[in-house]
Amino acid sequence: MEYVQLDLQKGENMTPEMRAKNPIGKVPVLELDDGTCIGESVAICRYFEVLHPEPLLMGETALQQAKIEMWQRQVEFGLFMQVGMCFQHSTGYFKDRMTPIAEYGELAGKTASKYLHVLEKQLAQSEFIAGDTFSIADITALCAIDFARVVKIKISDQHTNLQRWYDSVSQRPSAKA
Repeated sequence: MEYVQLDLQKGENMTPEMRAKNPIGKVPVLELDDGTCIGESVAICRYFEVLHPEPLLMGETALQQAKIEMWQRQVEFGLFMQVGMCFQHSTGYFKDRMTPIAEYGELAGKTASKYLHVLEKQLAQSEFIAGDTFSIADITALCAIDFARVVKIKISDQHTNLQRWYDSVSQRPSAKA
């Protein structure tokens, strides 16, 4: 697989060539050998899960799949999206293509910080976010927490279970790549 890095600040994701691959100009985009393009992280993960089902990141049984999807969506909306909105509206990084609203960025940051408490509570009951196996919800949460450092949202001392989880999943070979 070939990885292509784009400079988002320069708008390389908004070029006509990239918009032909994903009309909304968002990354990531997986381009297959036949030219088919798949956008959105979860859609790309589902594609790879079918091709390479071990380890299963989206669950095996109906209940596992439902729990993983539930947590994946909650992490996506409660943490990742909030961190992204905090970044977009508080850093000025994209001010050339959007109108940042500082108050919204501040609120999104507070919402993301509060969501860490939800994860703390969940991880007091299980090894991983959606249960006893590593899943796409863990991947999304790890990426969100790593990105959150840019806007100074961090795991606090009171989040001992979240910190245990973070330390563990950060040591996985896939997290170090």
